[in-house]
Amino acid sequence: MNATLAAVVLSLFSAVAYAAAAVAQERLASRSAGSGTLRLLASGAWWWSVVLNASAALLHVAALKYGTLTLVQPLGALTLVAAVPLGARVAGRRVSVVEWRGTALTLLGLAAVLVTASGPAPADVLSVPQALAVAGTTAVLIGGLSRPGARPGLRHATASGFASGVASALTQTVTVAATDRSDSLLSAQVVVVALLVAAFAAGGLLLSQTAYQGGLGAPLAVVTLANPVAAAAIGLSLLGERLQGGAAGVLLALVGAGVAAWGVVTLSRSAPEPAPLAADLADDDHPVAAVLALEPGSAAYEPSLMPKQPNSGHLTAL
Repeated sequence: MNATLAAVVLSLFSAVAYAAAAVAQERLASRSAGSGTLRLLASGAWWWSVVLNASAALLHVAALKYGTLTLVQPLGALTLVAAVPLGARVAGRRVSVVEWRGTALTLLGLAAVLVTASGPAPADVLSVPQALAVAGTTAVLIGGLSRPGARPGLRHATASGFASGVASALTQTVTVAATDRSDSLLSAQVVVVALLVAAFAAGGLLLSQTAYQGGLGAPLAVVTLANPVAAAAIGLSLLGERLQGGAAGVLLALVGAGVAAWGVVTLSRSAPEPAPLAADLADDDHPVAAVLALEPGSAAYEPSLMPKQPNSGHLTAL
């Protein structure tokens, strides 16, 4: 198996795990709005979603070992594609025509990006000064997006996408630096960048949890789009990554990115007809198990990909 294929397969499994965690987080957030971060951290259900996120993150790290940022990060849009059947299952309905259209557009756009972004396994890494500069710039952006104001869900989602994208770029540096065997695992580069990864990964998780209070659709779409933008910017500007095919390749990548973005927006705006109200979940403490194991029709209708009206409560104050 070549490096590109390994990166794609690992990214696919990672996207499925991230989608399950996102649907579970949205269900928990909608029930816990305004309850505060401490109560959330005391919930076993929330920690189940963290386990899913951690599993997805490990698969993502492995993908970054074999693929460039410009290849792996756009494949994160598969998270939203995977969330479509999961959300439909929870709602006890079938996937709508609009959702199928959005899925097809997203996959078509990603295929174009895949052709141009494929290349050898990554070799360049961020130096400590570069990593600190990226971290400082991103922290300022996140602080600005997290301030009180209108549309907090979308702003928190954008901040979460940036944090996750930067965490992925930094993770690739740690992975490559720690496995090239040319330096110690406890070198300053590995330790400092690993600490930054932990900070941005945790921040991205909490920001996404806050964003999902207003529903899964629009916030997840924004996270999905902001993440590869941040990572690709770092890869192309600091890591020497290049798109295949010269000017034609760049044009194909831009068209593919546009089509994929169109598909993501289509998925986030899909509006299935409400199904008859059914019984509530039998076990509110395990929404992840509910997402993965419920029989159709056993949950109350919750259009998981539909934006809901924002709630005044916040799970975290950043």
